[in-house]
Amino acid sequence: MFLTGDDVAKILGIDGVQVQPAGVDLRVGEVRRLESPGLLGEADRRIPEGARVEPVEGWWSLGPGAYRIRFLDVVRVPPNVVGLCFPRSSLLRMGALVGCAVWDPGYVGRGEALLAVFNPMGIRLEQGARVAQLVYATLRREASRLYEGVYKGEGL
Repeated sequence: MFLTGDDVAKILGIDGVQVQPAGVDLRVGEVRRLESPGLLGEADRRIPEGARVEPVEGWWSLGPGAYRIRFLDVVRVPPNVVGLCFPRSSLLRMGALVGCAVWDPGYVGRGEALLAVFNPMGIRLEQGARVAQLVYATLRREASRLYEGVYKGEGL
């Protein structure tokens, strides 16, 4: 079962246009262009370096490629839910998407996601634009342990 947008908004302290019937919209706060290779093995992980892309008069002009974005909104995942994030349909219709991972119970932070621009003409994105929707699905019971990984507290 999924929580309503009003329920998710109460947990996160969000109101206004970000509240949707089944979740809340997350806004983009920072964009980074990937500038080095990544590595993911069984015991080793290296996240690619990312050069900050500065907005011009509040807008990013992004050509085709892969970008790492940080959300402006703080996400808090209670012990009895899991957070799932999906791209907004407007972003998809312009040839770009946001890819998110699962947010486990206990996660808190300003998460990061992949912004992939496929449109050969690029996109323009305003600072604070709503790019993804976060929904919470309830677990059958409270998680036996909470997230304590390296990304807990990121961006705070």
